[in-house]
Amino acid sequence: MSSSNAAELPAQIEQLTLNAKGASAPPVDAAAADTKKKRRTPRKKSQQSKGNGVPTPEASQRQDASNESRPQSRTKQRSSDQRYVSQSGEGKHTEQQPDDRKQSAKGKRGGKGKQQYNSPNAQGDDRLVITSGTSLLNLSAIVTDLIANPLRRGNQEPIIRIVQTMPENFEDYWSKELIQQGLKRGTLIEGSMRINPKNYEQAYVPHPDGHSDVFICGVQHRNRAFNTDVVVVEVFPVAAWKVMIDELMPASGAAESAKSPAKQVKNKSCNYVSVEDIAASDLYPEDLKQEVRQLLASDSHPAQLATLNSVLRTGKVVYISLMKHSRASAGFLKPFQDKNPSVALFCPTDHRIPRIKIPIESCPADFRQRPDIYAKTLFIASITNWEPRSTYAMGQLQRSLGEAGMIEPETEAMLTQYSVDETEFSADVINCLPQNLPWSIPVEEYSNRKDLRNECVFTIDPATARDLDDALHCCHLGDGIYEIGVHIADVSYFVSEGTALDQVASDRATSVYLVQKLSKVVPMLPRLLCEKLCSLNPDEDRLTFSVIWRITEEGEILDQWFGRSIIRSCVKLSYDHAQGFIENPEQNWEAEQLPPVSEGFCVEQIKERVLNLNKVAVNLRKQRFDAGALRLDKVKLQFSLDKESGLPNGFSVYQQKDSNRLVEEFMLLANMSVAHKIHENFPDQSVLRRHPPPQLRMLDELSSICKSLGIPIDTTSSLTMQQSIAAQAENSEQEAKSRMLVLTSMCARPMQLALYFCSGTVEDEDLYQHYALNVPFYTHFTSPIRRYPDIMVHRQLAASLGYSAPSATDKRTFQVQCNHCNDKRTAAKMVSELSADLFFSVFVKECGPFEHKAMVQAVLDRSFDVLILAVGVVKRVYLDKLPLKSFNFRKVNLRPELTLAWQQTEIQDEVVRTITIFSEVSCRLETVPDDPLRWQAVLLHPSIVI
Repeated sequence: MSSSNAAELPAQIEQLTLNAKGASAPPVDAAAADTKKKRRTPRKKSQQSKGNGVPTPEASQRQDASNESRPQSRTKQRSSDQRYVSQSGEGKHTEQQPDDRKQSAKGKRGGKGKQQYNSPNAQGDDRLVITSGTSLLNLSAIVTDLIANPLRRGNQEPIIRIVQTMPENFEDYWSKELIQQGLKRGTLIEGSMRINPKNYEQAYVPHPDGHSDVFICGVQHRNRAFNTDVVVVEVFPVAAWKVMIDELMPASGAAESAKSPAKQVKNKSCNYVSVEDIAASDLYPEDLKQEVRQLLASDSHPAQLATLNSVLRTGKVVYISLMKHSRASAGFLKPFQDKNPSVALFCPTDHRIPRIKIPIESCPADFRQRPDIYAKTLFIASITNWEPRSTYAMGQLQRSLGEAGMIEPETEAMLTQYSVDETEFSADVINCLPQNLPWSIPVEEYSNRKDLRNECVFTIDPATARDLDDALHCCHLGDGIYEIGVHIADVSYFVSEGTALDQVASDRATSVYLVQKLSKVVPMLPRLLCEKLCSLNPDEDRLTFSVIWRITEEGEILDQWFGRSIIRSCVKLSYDHAQGFIENPEQNWEAEQLPPVSEGFCVEQIKERVLNLNKVAVNLRKQRFDAGALRLDKVKLQFSLDKESGLPNGFSVYQQKDSNRLVEEFMLLANMSVAHKIHENFPDQSVLRRHPPPQLRMLDELSSICKSLGIPIDTTSSLTMQQSIAAQAENSEQEAKSRMLVLTSMCARPMQLALYFCSGTVEDEDLYQHYALNVPFYTHFTSPIRRYPDIMVHRQLAASLGYSAPSATDKRTFQVQCNHCNDKRTAAKMVSELSADLFFSVFVKECGPFEHKAMVQAVLDRSFDVLILAVGVVKRVYLDKLPLKSFNFRKVNLRPELTLAWQQTEIQDEVVRTITIFSEVSCRLETVPDDPLRWQAVLLHPSIVI
């Protein structure tokens, strides 16, 4: 309500009072009024912590005795200035006591435009607060109620005071001192925030116990934090914890009714019900109520209390420790709805980022007069400030990218949004590299390194690869023993620590690969180094770092050697060449069928060594999986592009073959060997890579769902999970293969990301373990051209072998760099996936629509997810967009089901079909209307079978 409207309220109240007096209200005697008052009192009391389950300040203090150090929120601080006290007959104000200032959670959290109305307390005081957000309809009801109830009036009609309030959208952040105290006591938790890309109201922060996340429901509780920010969270008391709607669905197979628990949900955007509501209601299953009673009875602090499988902790952000998100986004510029001439509204394409107010001075000069001409222009904007009192963030336009819907502007938007630096390398950086080309290895290096130029060394890479950073050699020593070497480009020789080249490499941390990869690899290092100085090209002497083993055919390592070396590759093989050797070992290959082979070697020698490597690799792989390794391959698309337009004209699913697995096994073995070596020499400073185990809650859910579908998945360990998946893979039927794709995707969901870390910063050595590989030590050593952690590891390996002095860098500085590399790796992965999705969208736009088979992967109450089998992409199908007569969700022995009744048409009868996980469906892939660079999966009528 505007200030002008607020000023008119007293007159409106007077008119409402007269109307209410004239109304024929029934007489109210004292006994009836007393009874009415008694009925209201407990209701008011129960509202103090109901609604969305957010506790009142008093409830929080009862739950946590240490909360005396908690800062009051801005809303609480202002409450003393916003008290209303009705004037008594003597015209004096009587201040409300703290107990009388309790508000219901609903009233407290209503936010902007919500009514604040305090009913009389048990002593019969006639106190009333009406804010500028009180609607006239509610105001009329309030005044009528006051006049009808003499106990509220006392001896005179109440004089109502209008309280003008400034709506508070967010709380102030806590002080650093309070944050440190809370983290030390364990009453606060810290972690990286993840915001659901499909529902920006839902955010999660991992709990330190690893069992489940803390759920942050709503933008207000997120408190201006962004995806990937490291935040500090206050965990709410147990009464405010949530249970998913799906957990509340009938498990017996009964249909969802109007009285079912899911129908009682108050916050549909978050799809959860509070623990307190469950405990106080008869609608919910008794076993669930037993769980929540157990939690409610605990004396532990909420942040330290272990949750149960069906219950999610909830909380709110009270501090941002590290703003990892760039605060930049691509989006569109629009006029403000209220025609405010001083600002424009920026709408990000990523819905997890809030809308931004842009000063008109930052907009194109003619935007105010001609906004329509910019409707399809893609801009980059960055947030400069976001005040607690403001719904909108403030920002500035950075630049225009061009017309939306074109590949290059959209790609540039992705790179900017994920802070990928694609600028040209500066002269200072280039000057760190040798300038006299062609470059030759200094003479002294030949005496300081192992000379392997006479060995049959070769590379196996994708056919289009230009940065060849790994090579192999294999010599049969007799008696089933082989000498096998992995040789990695010695990038650290050229990238000296502390130089401008080292700084830019550490900042970029990784190369970023896009679909238009020949022209759009965003390299970590200059191309001069990647493609010439360090690339292990045939017939060129190159500096390398090598790991060489004496190993049996069965994969038993007898001895190993680490050191700097010089190699001369004799041939550049593609994966297809190596695969040809493996699939056709008896074939006589002509020299013309392969790339040029260096003088002194022949095709037969190359083939023999590839086959020997493959024999050992097969056994190494078997050993790994027998020991508990877990493999969950994700479908990856590769595109063919038109040479002139650069647009996609076809795609295929990337198939991993034996030749890929051959190279992978020896790269893994080298990484594991180097990890042990550097940790042995630098136990407090080694740069390693760990993979935390999956979240237990999600694993339990996966196990329960699969069991209900007749697929036993043992989630006890990576070994038992791999064995369970492998048992399902034995069926060779096409439907079984489709199920395997879905099952693999389902099993991947609980997995956490692997992380680089410095060993000295993690006290418990058990936490070093790599869950998927099931090994105690692992690192990255084999790709220094495109990963900065590999350069760090090369330096540590060199120091451990005495080639250089140990680094003076302390463990905490190492950890900061590891954290940065983790963030950059995640961003690079996201950009690569978005690039593939962009090109597939263009392909659908140019060549579609297409009809494909799909299989259901997840079933929700109003939607379900399908895995498009030919593409390997999961898409959500929303029921409200289908021509359905009705639909019904239920659970049958924990198995979620949707029954869909299709409308009758002129050519199709009414059809009823039940959808559950692993149901095969047919979908049409088409572009989203008015958004040509997004595609959607539309469920086809059950009568249409592909």
